[in-house]
Amino acid sequence: MLPGPPRRHKDSGSPLLLSTLRQPCLMHHKNSGSVSTVTPLDNFQHLHSHPVVNEEFMQSTRFVRSENAIVTSMYNDAFAVPIVTLGHSLNRVKSKARRIVFYLPGRVSERALCIATASGFEPYAVERIAAPGDGVHGHFADQFTKLSIWKFHELGVKAVVYLDADILVRRNFDELFALPFNFAAVPDIYVGEPGFTIGFNAGVLFVRTSATVFHDLVSQINTAHYRHWEAEQAYLNVFYGPDVARLPYIYGGNQAIKKRNPELWEALQPELRLIHYSLVKPFWRGVYNETGVEDMHENVLRRAEDWGGLWRDEIMEWGDAWRETEETYGLALSRCAWKHGH
Repeated sequence: MLPGPPRRHKDSGSPLLLSTLRQPCLMHHKNSGSVSTVTPLDNFQHLHSHPVVNEEFMQSTRFVRSENAIVTSMYNDAFAVPIVTLGHSLNRVKSKARRIVFYLPGRVSERALCIATASGFEPYAVERIAAPGDGVHGHFADQFTKLSIWKFHELGVKAVVYLDADILVRRNFDELFALPFNFAAVPDIYVGEPGFTIGFNAGVLFVRTSATVFHDLVSQINTAHYRHWEAEQAYLNVFYGPDVARLPYIYGGNQAIKKRNPELWEALQPELRLIHYSLVKPFWRGVYNETGVEDMHENVLRRAEDWGGLWRDEIMEWGDAWRETEETYGLALSRCAWKHGH
């Protein structure tokens, strides 16, 4: 049926022309098997091959290494191997930015910190930022410490690209440091409902450091209204909800995209900057369950078969990166073992 004529609404005697309302379309989602509101990404069509980044603009920008940092977090020893592998993947793509890993003293052994920094990360001890007193999932209890990146101006850093340790870098993304915004992130994605969302995932963030913002963030952790069990991600979503600059999905290669819309995942590949191992982590047996260095390759093969082998290629890609890491930094890694009595 064709839409009828525009409606007129009288308010205080003045007619107002209302545009025809466009209702969201409900349809059977081809991958999830459920009825859902279709987003443009669920209805993805490969209609162009234009690049995401304007290279001409990037050639005219000034880059100061000391002022720009790629930062990751280390909450316990289980993070050592993914972090050293993340560092190697950054070296492969020749990122010009500083590398900083912040860690909690007393939670991380000297051996694990030695392994994590073997590929170039600078270690930086920070104080734990306490989570709200109730409702935070146990695995996320330390995650509010991520807010520390806003005070990295103390290190001379003006801009941070934060990456969770469960990420592997494929291509250089130094162009993010040229963003004019104070905060940016990649929209989140769920395998089922709600699917593609405007909410963002806190595993990849762009931050311009600020003592004032850091104070505002920390001072309202316990008074703001958000789902405590989702920890700092839920908090940042309410703090920056209307202000976040949403980044293209090439900066957030979340595994959930491949499950939700395989065609979109395939279309992202030519420019995909990183893979976020959000659902299957090749370096752990379980959540935060450390896998011994000597058992890592076996663990990769085992995890490659999770979810029916859906992410086998991506899991094996991480495994190849870890093998390269062992070969490239083997001497440094071996020193970590004997230097600290293991």
